[in-house]
Amino acid sequence: MVATIQSGAVTRRSSGNSTVPVDLAYMRLLLVNVFFVGEPGAADREWVLVDAGLHGMADRIASAAASRFGEGSRPAAIILTHGHFDHIGALAELADRWSVPVYAHPLEMPYLTGRSAYPPPDPSVGGGAMAVMSRFYPSGPFDFRGIVRTLPPDGTVPGLPEWRWIHTPGHAPGHVSLFRDRDRTLIAGDAFVTTKQESAIAVLTQRREIHGPPAYFTPDWRSARRSVEQLAALDPVVAATGHGRPLVGNVRESLGLLARHFNTLAVPTHGRYVGHPAVMDERGTVSVPPRVSDPFARGVIAAGVALGLLIAVRSLKRQRA
Repeated sequence: MVATIQSGAVTRRSSGNSTVPVDLAYMRLLLVNVFFVGEPGAADREWVLVDAGLHGMADRIASAAASRFGEGSRPAAIILTHGHFDHIGALAELADRWSVPVYAHPLEMPYLTGRSAYPPPDPSVGGGAMAVMSRFYPSGPFDFRGIVRTLPPDGTVPGLPEWRWIHTPGHAPGHVSLFRDRDRTLIAGDAFVTTKQESAIAVLTQRREIHGPPAYFTPDWRSARRSVEQLAALDPVVAATGHGRPLVGNVRESLGLLARHFNTLAVPTHGRYVGHPAVMDERGTVSVPPRVSDPFARGVIAAGVALGLLIAVRSLKRQRA
């Protein structure tokens, strides 16, 4: 179901001196959001989809779009904040279904055209089930050659004349956020999020609170900090993020706090990329630091060894009996 951006119940309402934009809606797909930008009932090619969710969700996204904009209404473009698996899962099917152009930052192209995989996730950070499971998340390469093209270098957003894109790397080298100056509405992607994405419980409850980018998939923390500082300087009134429910009204205080204390609040105390970021450029991933100690992996190995010894001992006892 498509939900309007809101501060409480799913209605248009004011929060302080700010009014919730009626032309921005989102849909939560298990653990990630996609965004629909355009007035309800917008005509064919008069709205834009931001990100493409998880694999297998194309029908749900298309159905939600038809419900909001009308049957047969197609987007003018699909804009990718970045190319991680949970943001491009339904991309190929939607692009084919709607015959729609797809845009991403030039530094995302190696990962979206089959040339490079993203740096591997780091399951040792975050301390939650989502982080632990990240070792199994796909990191590419993904191949959308013939579908994806680069965003205009002047910062304009195809299909959204009032918006501009801002390069906000850290979580991904070509990560972008979208901003509308008129009402200071921000679509931040995963530059920061409004739930503790490393925790399965937090993902399920969707309690609103600002956090840094998902730690297990952030290979450059210095760039991530600068990106949050850049977004905080915009003083957004509405913050819609790739994970968690949008925030309206008190964004300045929360985002400002995250920007000022990013190293304490967002950066893990240890991790593969904490001291040494991955090296990424227009070719893709150039080099990554070595793996760090993973307590979970050690625990699994130790449990496996203990189980093996227990089985061996019991087998030996049966043989002696």
